[in-house]
Amino acid sequence: MSDVKKVVLAYSGGLDTSVILKWLQDHYHCEVVTFTADIGQGEELEPARAKAMQFGIRPEHIYIDDLKEEFVRDFVFPMFRANTVYEGEYLLGTSIARPLIAKRLIEIANETGADAVAHGATGKGNDQVRFELGAYALKPDIRIIAPWREWDLLSREKLLDYAETHGIPVEMKHKAGGSPYSMDANLLHISYEGRHLEDPAAEAEEDMWRWTVSPERAPDRPEYLEITFRNGDPVALNGLAMSPAALLARLNEFGGRHGIGRLDLVENRYVGMKSRGCYETPGGTILLKAHRAIESITLDREVAHLKDDLMPRYASLIYNGYWWSPERRALQVLIDHTQSHVNGWVRLKLYKGSVSVVGRDSNSDSLFDPAIATFEEDAGAYDQRDAGGFIKLNALRMRIGARRDTKRRPT
Repeated sequence: MSDVKKVVLAYSGGLDTSVILKWLQDHYHCEVVTFTADIGQGEELEPARAKAMQFGIRPEHIYIDDLKEEFVRDFVFPMFRANTVYEGEYLLGTSIARPLIAKRLIEIANETGADAVAHGATGKGNDQVRFELGAYALKPDIRIIAPWREWDLLSREKLLDYAETHGIPVEMKHKAGGSPYSMDANLLHISYEGRHLEDPAAEAEEDMWRWTVSPERAPDRPEYLEITFRNGDPVALNGLAMSPAALLARLNEFGGRHGIGRLDLVENRYVGMKSRGCYETPGGTILLKAHRAIESITLDREVAHLKDDLMPRYASLIYNGYWWSPERRALQVLIDHTQSHVNGWVRLKLYKGSVSVVGRDSNSDSLFDPAIATFEEDAGAYDQRDAGGFIKLNALRMRIGARRDTKRRPT
């Protein structure tokens, strides 16, 4: 007899988690609570409710939560205040969603008195780490069930056989020949893995991409937009105030029609293997460019450089599942402190896969002084003679070293 009485399952309603729902009932003989997060994946979520009810889940134990605003406001925007990029390219669209899902899993476990949570991440991927580190950080004694590390259903064919045996509805895309892409979508990005992407030499199929047109098919005329920032976060687009989720969704539309934000990446997974994935992050690509632009005129030079030094560490913490760790929280306090002066607007030009900054200003916090930076007569705002002493002082150690080396050379 299982000691698990009630489990909260992170449930999408897809093949894997539908099989897991039935497997939990049969293997653990426990009550299942399903949790489906709407974080902007753009899919109809009510079928997940119908599937859950088909397998006897009580209506009050079916959670379908709209978390889009919380996702962007409390996770995406704080990450972008740090200009976060993993391994030089990846904007962490999947990684940043996992701590929110883990948080809500634990909240629901507390609300329903569940003694375990379960997820559908495989034993090869990063998501198992992100879900479980988050769950343990928020509820140290929670029981975690990871079916992919327990069962023997380790192939698509076995999952389909199990589904057929137990009357689990299967979408036609799973029945058709060839596996579908493994995809993950939210308001920040959509990712693709599997199929011929497992060959890193193969170019992605054009009909794979869902959010962006190819740069070749993008409009022949550029489009301009303006983003307003307050304390490091975007608050308005083209002069119109928007909520975090609405603003990011609108940026996705702009970027998508101009072919912005495609990425083909081989990344280093937490578990040690290299993995190839393709990503579309149109709004995030625009936002990152704009945020760096407003910081360029509002942040002190050494503060900006310190942020750039810390960013790779911050990105690794998110990628590796340590959002809820004390070190990430400590870094966030420092990053957020730097953003109090990051106020103003940035103008951008979108054209055939590229996003360019074409203007930026801050009425309240700009450190750019035209009187000092000008190439024309500055009326004494900057004494160019000061540079001579500055250069000599900075060269002093090199001059001393060079004199020493000269003495050591054989005659």
